[in-house]
Amino acid sequence: MKTIGKLIYHLLFIGILFLSYSTQSQAQPQKEIVQVIVAPDHADWTYQLGEKPKFTITVLKFGVPVNQVNVHYQIGPEKMKPLEDKQITLKNGTTIIEVKSMKQPGFLRCTATVDIDNKQYKGSATAGFDVLNIQPTTTLPDDFNSFWEKGKQELGNISMKPSITLLPERCTDLVDVYHVGINSYKGKIFGILCKPKKEGKYPAILNVPGAGIRPYYGDVATAAKGVITFSIGIHGIPVNLAPEIYSALDNGALNGYSGFNLDDKNEYYFKRVFLGCIRSVDFIYSLPDFDGERIAVTGGSQGGALSIVTAALDPRIKYLAALYPAMCDMTGYLHERTGGWPHFFKNSFTNKPDKIETSKYYDVVNFARFVKVPGYYSWGFNDETCPPTSTYSAYNVITAPKELFIYQDLGHWSYPDQQEQRVNWVLKKLGVQP
Repeated sequence: MKTIGKLIYHLLFIGILFLSYSTQSQAQPQKEIVQVIVAPDHADWTYQLGEKPKFTITVLKFGVPVNQVNVHYQIGPEKMKPLEDKQITLKNGTTIIEVKSMKQPGFLRCTATVDIDNKQYKGSATAGFDVLNIQPTTTLPDDFNSFWEKGKQELGNISMKPSITLLPERCTDLVDVYHVGINSYKGKIFGILCKPKKEGKYPAILNVPGAGIRPYYGDVATAAKGVITFSIGIHGIPVNLAPEIYSALDNGALNGYSGFNLDDKNEYYFKRVFLGCIRSVDFIYSLPDFDGERIAVTGGSQGGALSIVTAALDPRIKYLAALYPAMCDMTGYLHERTGGWPHFFKNSFTNKPDKIETSKYYDVVNFARFVKVPGYYSWGFNDETCPPTSTYSAYNVITAPKELFIYQDLGHWSYPDQQEQRVNWVLKKLGVQP
C-alpha cells in the first residue's frame, strides 16, 4: 500500500508540475497565423507633450500583407473611453494613422482588430507622453506610518512557532526543500523553503506571489547557486495541496479576495497579507544558515506590489525587484484615468468614501514614497492589468536608487530574457555569481 500511495503521489506531483508549466507558458502570447502589428513611429514609444505620434497598422497572414482587409481601431487613454473609434480598409495590408498629442503626462493606446476566417485577431501599441512626470492621484493619510507601525507591533506579539517539513521528493543533490508554516497576523503564512545543502552562511530571497490561489514549488534553481529562497502563498493555506483544492477556493470562498472588507482599513484582506510578508522575513532571519544581512524581495504583478510594500515596511530588506506592480494609484478612475489592479472605483459599487479611504492605506504609491533600498523595476506599455500610468505613478515617487527596464510591447506577461535579467540583477546585488 505504501508503494502504491507513493506512486500516486508522484503522479499527482508530476501532473501539478505540468499544469503549472502549462499555465506559465500561456502567459506569453503564442504566434498566430494572422498577426496584427501596431507600431508607433518612435522606437522607444515615448513622446514629448505636443508631439503627434503616428501608428502604423499592419496585418499579415503567414508573414504576407493581407490586401483589402477591414480593420477596426480605437485610440484613447488606457482602459478609458476611446477618443477615436473607426473602421478602415487596408490596402496592401498596412496604413498609417496620425493622432493628437496629449496635454498632460500619460499614455495613448492604439488597438486594432480584424476578423479573418471567422476568427478575431488583435494588436496594440501604446505611446507614452512625458512619462517620468506622471504623478499619482492617491493621497497619503496623515496616520499612514502610525497605522502600519501599530500593525507591526501586533505582529511582533505573535510567536512564529514554525513547522518545517522536509519534502524528500523535491530535494536535489545541491538543495533541500521544505514546506513551511508559520504563525502570522490573523492566521498563518505557508511557503516553500529551499536551502543549499552545503554548510555555510547564505544570502536570501523572499519570493512573493502574483494574484491567484495555487500551489508553489520553490525556487530550487536559484538556491542551487548558493541562496536561501522562500516562496510564499498569501491565503493562509498550505501550498503543497492537490490542485483541485485551489481551484475550488478560487471559484468559491476566495473568489474576489482583493476586495474583501475594503470598507474597513483594519479588516481589509491585504492587511494580513502585508504583515504576513514581514513575518516571512522574520522566518528567514531565524534560519541559522542565513547570513543575517543580505536579503532581497521580488515578485511580479501582485508580487511586484508586495515587493515594494515589504521593502518599505521592513528595513531589513536590502534590495527589491518588481515586475509590473499591481495596486498602484488605485484611485485613478476617480480622476478620469486608469487605476491599477484590482481596478476598484470604476463604478458606483466601489466608489464609496470608506472604500476609497481604505485604499490609501494599501496603495503601493504610498509605500513607494518610503522605499529606501535599491530597486529593479520593469514593465511594458501594453499592460492592461497593471497599466503603465499606474506603475509610473508609483515609480516616479521613489527617491531611492532605482533602475527601470522597459520592454515596450509587453502586456501582462514577461520575456524569458527579462526574467533572467531580474534574477541576475538580484543575485549580483547579493554578491552571488548568476
